[in-house]
Amino acid sequence: MVRLLQFGGQAIIYVGMAFWLGYFADSPVYTHLEPDRAQIKLSVVHSAERKGECRRRTAEELAELPANMRTPFDCPRERLPIRIEVLLDGAVVYDETQSASGLAHSGRTRAYATFPAEPGRHILEARMIASGRSDGYDYQHKAEVELSPMENFVIDFRAETGGFRFLDGSATSQAAD
Repeated sequence: MVRLLQFGGQAIIYVGMAFWLGYFADSPVYTHLEPDRAQIKLSVVHSAERKGECRRRTAEELAELPANMRTPFDCPRERLPIRIEVLLDGAVVYDETQSASGLAHSGRTRAYATFPAEPGRHILEARMIASGRSDGYDYQHKAEVELSPMENFVIDFRAETGGFRFLDGSATSQAAD
């Protein structure tokens, strides 16, 4: 009799868990993106310029260093922060300054952001300063884009291919500006 009660109790718990999992597998309904909206995603991974110039070590400095550390140049590890701006129809939708990663701020700078947009034709511009310059931009790209409802439009950055790329589901627009 005790064995029957144990199996019955387990069956009730298992059925209850199955209903609980079944309910939450389909409910509540989650909407990632509204049906009448588009989304723009920004993805940047970049190493900015070093914060200072390399300098040549003197013979005396080299002699003072241990043998395994005798490199002719002394270069700072720290990198400059990068500033990224994204404009949609002339209005700034993203403007951030990001520091380099790592304890010594010597790694790559990473930025990822998403922002909603109205479907339709827009002028999209992405620009970035990754050096110590005070005017102008190191990388910029401006294009007219067509956003569809529920579209994920990507702004990607690749320094080795010239900078910003605008990627929608059908075509690629590369920066040449």
